[in-house]
Amino acid sequence: MNIFGDLAEIVEQNHVMAPHTWYRLGGPADYFIRPRTVEELQDMVRRCDENHIRVHVMGLGSNLLISDEGVRGAVVKLDAPAFAETQFEGPHLTAWAGAELSKLVLDCVEKGLSGLEVLTGIPGSIGGAVKMNAGGQFGDIGSVVDSVTLMDGQGTVFERSKPELIFDYRSVNIRASTILNAKLTLSEADPEEIMRTVKESWIYKKNNQPLNTRNCGCVFRNPPGASAGALIDRAGLKGFQIGGAAVSDKHANFIVANKGCTSRDVLRLIEVVRQKVRGHADVELQTEIEIWK
Repeated sequence: MNIFGDLAEIVEQNHVMAPHTWYRLGGPADYFIRPRTVEELQDMVRRCDENHIRVHVMGLGSNLLISDEGVRGAVVKLDAPAFAETQFEGPHLTAWAGAELSKLVLDCVEKGLSGLEVLTGIPGSIGGAVKMNAGGQFGDIGSVVDSVTLMDGQGTVFERSKPELIFDYRSVNIRASTILNAKLTLSEADPEEIMRTVKESWIYKKNNQPLNTRNCGCVFRNPPGASAGALIDRAGLKGFQIGGAAVSDKHANFIVANKGCTSRDVLRLIEVVRQKVRGHADVELQTEIEIWK
């Protein structure tokens, strides 16, 4: 029995996931669902709950590694126009989960609104950025988020606001819920000043990160008081390769997928890096990327 039989327009079975991730790796998802409205998303979430089907929500796939065997359960991609809307009211911004971060940064520059320029060069969508409190050395998104609208596993929509919304390093206390949108408060500033920061951030990333390669950003979280990239570099792993996966020569916290690479190559390299850093510096590296199986 196909539980999504009447939703054939938005549901595909055994859909290959590789084209949807920045790594261009990974096998098929049991179900691949692209809802067009919040109501369709609710309906789909409820059906999955009733049939004990696990739900994975994906944004732009920039921080994601999918196994060669694919993903068990349903993958939901929020890329319909309804999930990419943004509304500005003075310094207040409501951004839906599918809104693209890079475009939004430039929209804010144009409007003279400061707060999101710290995310320059970070790929992905608002939903993914909020879920992992995306940021870098210049700041993170959590500092400008006031509230988040969520949907639970039964399709109920609700809101969480600060102070019960707690942002930490690369995390927020949102667990088994789908992010629908986030409300942010930005501050007014000179567009030229903001653009200067954007350009500085871009130059820094261009000089320090392998931007023209197939990668998923930083693979590991920075341990307290340390840099994961520096620890990997000091363990002598820059350029180290397994199959088609290689530790970047430019930034050791990036694993690049070269020709012929498989997800298995990346996963094996992740484990070798963790072992070597553990042996060299007695530090246990934790992954920052999402790994779906």
